[in-house]
Amino acid sequence: MANRDVAKDMQSCIVLCGESHEACLRTVTYCLQKGGKHAELGHIRLLLDCAEICATSADFMLRGSDLHAATCGACAEVCDRCADDCRRFGDDDVMRHCAELCARCAELCHEMAGELVPTEAEMR
Repeated sequence: MANRDVAKDMQSCIVLCGESHEACLRTVTYCLQKGGKHAELGHIRLLLDCAEICATSADFMLRGSDLHAATCGACAEVCDRCADDCRRFGDDDVMRHCAELCARCAELCHEMAGELVPTEAEMR
């Protein structure tokens, strides 16, 4: 991969980390207002963890830290878990949006961490 492609991929990852951060925070508010299973402690904690690691990963990439692969690896794992957890709410549009953003963020963060993880389409 050429340096230009890496820089473009990193910029895309920074943007998506920011979008996922925002979506997770907005989803926390939504879930707390909704109550019930949406407001379960483990779910809220995971959304907050995801928001935080997304912001941290974006920060590491923005400042060109040579440790960004480590934070992106952690971000990918947390985003994968968050996406899975949000998917359990089925047809809820807010939860589906959060899950989709987190899944896309996880995919790019896996790439930034140097991990080769098959996409859902490749696994079919």
